[in-house]
Amino acid sequence: MLQSFLIIDEFDKVRSTSNLPLRSGTKPGLALARKESVPEQILMDMGFRVQTTSSAKEMGLLIGKADAALLCVGPDQVEGWRKRVLAVRSLPVLWWCDQDTFPSNECKMDPGIDGLMGPSMSALEIHCTLLLSVNHYFQRTEWQQEREQLLSRLEERKWIDQAKSILSEVKGISEAEAYEFLRKQAMNERKRMADVATSIVKVYQLLQDNKGGHK
Repeated sequence: MLQSFLIIDEFDKVRSTSNLPLRSGTKPGLALARKESVPEQILMDMGFRVQTTSSAKEMGLLIGKADAALLCVGPDQVEGWRKRVLAVRSLPVLWWCDQDTFPSNECKMDPGIDGLMGPSMSALEIHCTLLLSVNHYFQRTEWQQEREQLLSRLEERKWIDQAKSILSEVKGISEAEAYEFLRKQAMNERKRMADVATSIVKVYQLLQDNKGGHK
């Protein structure tokens, strides 16, 4: 379960300004309400360890100690920050929604975000959100891994098919025989068939380029 958060808060200074000493005639409860609606305070009150930054460089140093990242940024900054975070470390990424970060109903949520949090949520609602966010994160990363594996297999298939065509042309054999040749060659060299096929295609292309150059 999540125990620590890295909060990336581009509105921290705005909130700090809002929490300056009250002017005469201002209701005392207003400053307290503002303080209690700050994401850092909410998470700390719930027992989470929290670190806050608005610097990409500092984020890179702090993210290793966090179990999740909470983005307190505007809609147009979500995708950029999400990519920066995930480039350093894979973890759940949530978006904090309040009047600063989500100013209008026209805002669109980044599809890579694992969950949403807001100042009006109760402790129970936040716990439920975190559970769902972690589940979504695992499902998302699993899907990404499966997608990468599929693309990798398709790429390997492309090299193998090209190598079979080259071998069929050069050796005057069928594609089935060319496939068997690749399989035996891979076993002899203790390599994957895709690696052997890639080498054959690249050598053939190099020879063709040199041949064309002589012409």
